[in-house]
Formats: sequence, structure tokens, C-alpha cells
Amino acid sequence: MHANSRTPVSAQTDIHTQLPALLDRRVGQPFRQPIAVYNQRAFEEFLAAYRGFGVAAPLIVDACCGTGESSVWLARQHPECFVVGVDQSAIRLGRGTRQPLPANVLLLRADLVDFWRLLADAGLRPRQQTIFYPNPWPKIGHLARRWHAHAVFPTVLALGGVLECRSNWRIYIDEFAFAVERLTGLVTRGEVWAAGEPVTAFERKYRDSGHTLYRLVVDLDAAPQRVGAQARGALPVSSSLSSSFAPSVLSVSSLSSTSPASPTLADEAP
Repeated sequence: MHANSRTPVSAQTDIHTQLPALLDRRVGQPFRQPIAVYNQRAFEEFLAAYRGFGVAAPLIVDACCGTGESSVWLARQHPECFVVGVDQSAIRLGRGTRQPLPANVLLLRADLVDFWRLLADAGLRPRQQTIFYPNPWPKIGHLARRWHAHAVFPTVLALGGVLECRSNWRIYIDEFAFAVERLTGLVTRGEVWAAGEPVTAFERKYRDSGHTLYRLVVDLDAAPQRVGAQARGALPVSSSLSSSFAPSVLSVSSLSSTSPASPTLADEAP
């Protein structure tokens, strides 16, 4: 793989000024998009695999898993858990299923917008959720396409567990932290860190291209308030989290999908 990836280019230099109002609309308006039939069938496939492994096992959801490299890594790191890697690209998932998978991992083709809502409807609460290197949609006019600004994001937060997001665009992580705090009351911030052993093809490419990598890890089960309970004016955008971005470099040892309705995997295929 050639390490020649470009960093996201954007006229945006800070948290989007329209993000607070958009988040308030998200929690104030029910998300009524119908569940697609193929996503319902995919969810039933997931339930069957989960039952086969043992539904008493903790669940890890690896969103935008691409080829599933990160899903396999998570499964090996947590053999007691069942890991479902979800992506909408059949091509990428096909690359990941060419080799035998661990018994505790399933790579599933589905739209995450529906999959997250089906998880919530089924009353399933993951121990851990990961969103590694989603498409950052860096154009100013594409704010609503970023996961933390999407109508499904309140559902993601309500699922609970430890949520980890990684990106090579600092503003994405700043906004992600802003959205988490506004919707849950959890004060968190991103970290600059070093990917010692990359867990996705994008992470490997970005590291080898010399990009600065960022991540945010937050325990949603520690939220002091329910999603949507945040007062509308509680966290104005002027209190930008970028000014308090953690400068420390961390180790990786500590602890994407294509649809007009949902963000896709970042960048071109590695």
C-alpha cells in the first residue's frame, strides 16, 4: 500500500457554528425513517449468530468496519465478547471474509442507521462501540452527514457502553466530543496518540503518510443525564473544545458503508 494519503481539506477551522442547533433538532424530533427490509433480515442474521455464540456474552459493535480487520482485532483482544462488524460495502466485507474468522466475530452487511435502531429496539446494550476513521465529510455544507450530527446519533449514545471514535481530522473529534457533552452531559475531549500497531487499513495508511491521529474514548454508561435532556443553551459553540485538546501521545495498546442516508468510509479504498 502506498502511504500517500492526504489529510482532510476544509474551509472549516473550528467546531461548526450550526452544530448546537442541529443537535437540538435531532433530540427534539423523532427519527421516523422506516427500517429497510434487507436491514431487518441482516439484523436477524446477527441475532442468530449472537445466540449461537451465547447471548450472555458481552457485545462489541464495530461500526464502519470495512474489511473487518478491526473487528478481528477486537475479537482477539476480547475473546469473551461477541463482536459484530457492520459495513454496507459488500466489496470490503468480501475482502475480510477470505480468511477464516474467529468464532466470536461476525462481519455483517447492513446500513448502520437501521442497525443501531434495531439494536435499541431489541434492548441490546453493547459493552463497547467503535467508529474507526469514518468519512469526515470535511466540507462545511456536509455537517449533517457526519455521524455525530446525524439523526441516529442520539440512538448511538442511548445504546451505552464505552464508545471510541478515531479520526485523522482533529475537528471531527472536537465536534464528536461536543455532541457527546451536549446530549449526555459527559465532559470529554480527544487525544493525540500514536498507532503503534494499526488496526485498520486506513489507520495504517494515515500513520505511514505522517498524519496526526486522534481518538476519543467515553464511557456512556457514566452519563449524568439521558440523551436529549440537555438544555438548549447549555453548551454554546463558543466554548470550543479544540482549545483544550489533550496533547499527550498515547499507545494503541490501551484501549467503513455507502448510502445517501449515512456517512461512508473515509477516503478512497486503501
